[in-house]
Amino acid sequence: MKITLRVFGLIGLLLFGSSFILTYGMPGYVEEVAETFIKNKIEEETNEKIDSLSLAAKNNKLMQITGKLIKNQEKKIDDLKEQLKSNAHVKLAGVIAEMRDLSCECRKIHAQRIKDGYIYKIALLESANAKLVDFMKTKYMDVVNNLKADLRIFTGSNTVIFLFLIFLSFSNPKAISLLFLPGTLLFTSTIICSYFYLFEQNWFFTLIYNDFLGYGYLGYIGVLFLFLCDIAFNKGNVTCEILNTVFQGLGSALEFTPC
Repeated sequence: MKITLRVFGLIGLLLFGSSFILTYGMPGYVEEVAETFIKNKIEEETNEKIDSLSLAAKNNKLMQITGKLIKNQEKKIDDLKEQLKSNAHVKLAGVIAEMRDLSCECRKIHAQRIKDGYIYKIALLESANAKLVDFMKTKYMDVVNNLKADLRIFTGSNTVIFLFLIFLSFSNPKAISLLFLPGTLLFTSTIICSYFYLFEQNWFFTLIYNDFLGYGYLGYIGVLFLFLCDIAFNKGNVTCEILNTVFQGLGSALEFTPC
């Protein structure tokens, strides 16, 4: 049990620790492994931006005159939006290639615009085409920066808790039986995350990027961290009570004692 627990801890520490270091040590690491997700995210938000656009105000006034003009204008709006989406899709490959060049000054320019709170005000369909590339470049840096921050929180928090687990296994050998449950749960989550990363990368980065995993997973490891703190600073009294209650409910004679 002792060896198994330490192996679990070492695997988790190496996996998440190395991933955390890579987000800083290799500037293009996140953009390389998440290229498809980033592309899809920019395409999605560009399409949403285009869908929110309207024609010029003078044409909107015409739309209010007759029902026939309204239908004509609606057709024109739909045609223009589809044309813009098609053009944006073609341009996106060039935007991705340019922004992936870490030496390109465009990265600094658009990253600074995000810091300055700059928002491209593409208000009208008729003038949108000229601004879409700038919009996509700024959105690229926005997505990349947010994804890096979320990945660092995710990998960093896991690194800390696995390091704590290994430390406790050596500093308090009597607590091995109590540490085994949170250690196993941690390792299980590591296996699941590894599967999604290796075989379902789009799902993995989508969950990382959204608050669902951000708060849900942090809550999960937060509970496990409390178990570890109870074992480290309270001799595992609370953990023993919980485990004994659970196993008694299952009809098991197994009993845990404080370390």
